[in-house]
Amino acid sequence: MQHHARLCHTFALRAPFIFQIPLLFCLGVPALAGQAAARALTTGEAIYHAGCAGCHGSGGQGAPDTTVGFEKPDTFPDFTDCASTTPELDVDWRATIHDGGHGRGFSRIMPSFAEMLTSSQIEAVIKYLRGFCRDSSYPRGELNLPRPLTTEKAFPEDETVITTSVGARHAPDVTSALVYEHRFGPRNQLEISVPFAAVHDGTGTLARGVGDVGVGMKRVLFASVDSIFSVQGELVLPTGNREKGLGTGVTVFEGFAAYGRILPAHMFLQAQGGTEQPTSTDDTPRAVFGRVTVGKSFRQELGFGRLWSPMVEVVADRDVGQGARTAVDVVPQFQVTLNRRQHIRVNAGLQVPVANTTGRSTQMVFYFLWDWFDGGLRDGWR
Repeated sequence: MQHHARLCHTFALRAPFIFQIPLLFCLGVPALAGQAAARALTTGEAIYHAGCAGCHGSGGQGAPDTTVGFEKPDTFPDFTDCASTTPELDVDWRATIHDGGHGRGFSRIMPSFAEMLTSSQIEAVIKYLRGFCRDSSYPRGELNLPRPLTTEKAFPEDETVITTSVGARHAPDVTSALVYEHRFGPRNQLEISVPFAAVHDGTGTLARGVGDVGVGMKRVLFASVDSIFSVQGELVLPTGNREKGLGTGVTVFEGFAAYGRILPAHMFLQAQGGTEQPTSTDDTPRAVFGRVTVGKSFRQELGFGRLWSPMVEVVADRDVGQGARTAVDVVPQFQVTLNRRQHIRVNAGLQVPVANTTGRSTQMVFYFLWDWFDGGLRDGWR
């Protein structure tokens, strides 16, 4: 019984990542016979019902505790739970089936199926598993494109991101922001942004402190197989000290639209456009902005390993008023995943002014991203 439990279950933090071992291999079938039986299955439904339903039940919600032969942990998968399964990319499920639990930083008890199932069989069973989610309002995980340094994503997320910008001067200003994003429901997201900085005034005096805190709500209006469109409204509160250069001194409403699209050859496009409307324009003008990002992703280890995503952003900002000029920056950058589960990522780049450059210097920008829905900071490294 203990051997059966060890083979038939992986103690994954996020169970939807994990495809459990087909039961026909768990019952002691010799390897050669097991492989022959597996290769004879031609549909995802056949693979699932022949080898998975014994643990997961015919409907994907899990077989009764009295029949599975082991004690289910709290993370036991429910494939009908759209909130857990839809954020996952097919490649992550594919890697776990192909390489075993180790492929995405889960328990090594989950073995590799590379020798038992063909790539077409793996694709078939993934497609069948996707069918357990009956709510089509959830955007697919593939639309959660790599996060640029500046452009806001259209996908609703569960992330914490710390972004830092350092000026390329002898006594550089350092500005940072802690952004917490929490998804709720199929298409909504709450966002809280807390900026903090160490900046110099005109006399060279250094001031440190918290800037203007923002609270925003995002809503996905459209999502298809390869594109997604969202809108967000944000209220920026005057919590920073304006006299020290840490805030505007007025409440600002920001609204924007965000678009993401999957392109051929593992490329992607992201765009954002919006406006900033202060409650008082005496010292803080109204502004408009636009951002466009183009990138391409590369995966190591036959498409299952570390993800590298070079990107280029074009960022434009303009105050609304007579005589205002448009500031344009180009931001080349590189995002990379750090761990096997790929929920810890970093991005680094340079924000280079190319138009209306007076008083603006090149900035070194980088962030640390934690997709906490996929696990803790220490999870998924081995």
